[in-house]
Amino acid sequence: MSGSVVVENLVKIYGDLHAVDDLSFEVGSGEVLGFLGPNGAGKSTTMKIITGFLPPTSGRVTVCGHPVETQPEAAKRCLGYLPEGAPAYSEMTPWQFLNFVADIRRPKDRRGRLDWVIGQLGLEPVLHRPVDTLSKGYRRRVGLAQAMLHDPRVLIMDEPTDGLDPNQKRQVRDFINEMAKDKTIIISTHILEEVEAICTRAIIVSAGKILVDETPEELRRRSRYCNAVTVQAELKEPVRTALGELEDVAVVEPERNQGLTLIPRPGCTLEGAVRDVLLRHNLKEVPLHIQAGRLDDVFHTLTHDVHE
Repeated sequence: MSGSVVVENLVKIYGDLHAVDDLSFEVGSGEVLGFLGPNGAGKSTTMKIITGFLPPTSGRVTVCGHPVETQPEAAKRCLGYLPEGAPAYSEMTPWQFLNFVADIRRPKDRRGRLDWVIGQLGLEPVLHRPVDTLSKGYRRRVGLAQAMLHDPRVLIMDEPTDGLDPNQKRQVRDFINEMAKDKTIIISTHILEEVEAICTRAIIVSAGKILVDETPEELRRRSRYCNAVTVQAELKEPVRTALGELEDVAVVEPERNQGLTLIPRPGCTLEGAVRDVLLRHNLKEVPLHIQAGRLDDVFHTLTHDVHE
């Protein structure tokens, strides 16, 4: 394995619980890996082991060629970490906290890096207010600023947009996309929209095991909604009946606007047959939406099956 982050046969056991159960993967420069799973799947435990906050029961992690267990300082110099909850010293202001982090991290061009992260994350309005008076969104941004202050080669982020409003989420996602060009980024998230917006690859875990490791596009192709056709108009009963009776339709789902979503049988497409039906009923101009697949559907199917 030769990635910036290499995880080999990772195991973490608490008593009878295998929180992480023989995980292996690697992530290279320019990749944004979404690490997904239900609560208790082992996501945060894995990230804490990668960053050196927890020792593994067995297995090995290297960051930029440095084994985390035997060369922790060298590995951590390459890492920026945003943990769950973005803890900070509540009595400090963001300015004091970021300067404290700079004292430890010693970034090149200290003042330039401070100005850059403060500006990129819009922290100017709250720089001199105590952290414990800030909104959850601002505290999250302070946490993200400390993770990026020393311009690390590897960024590990646990729920990076948690607590942000839609505009702030978009700002942070754009920022991550920009940084991803020359960094290795691992994001633990439960927000599937985030995976579609910024991730080049996704690993879904459950009960400490990897269920799938694919690109978002490959995952969508697993969805039963891949190539599903949504007819976006109110339809009379004869048209609805004709569409539902098409040979390659597996499931018909009603839509709020009295339209329909037609889910195809595996390996089938429906667009041509649906357009033929609409044409026969003089509905040539009715808009259709051809779905690429839904990550939430894939996530539910994979993780639900594991627990059945």
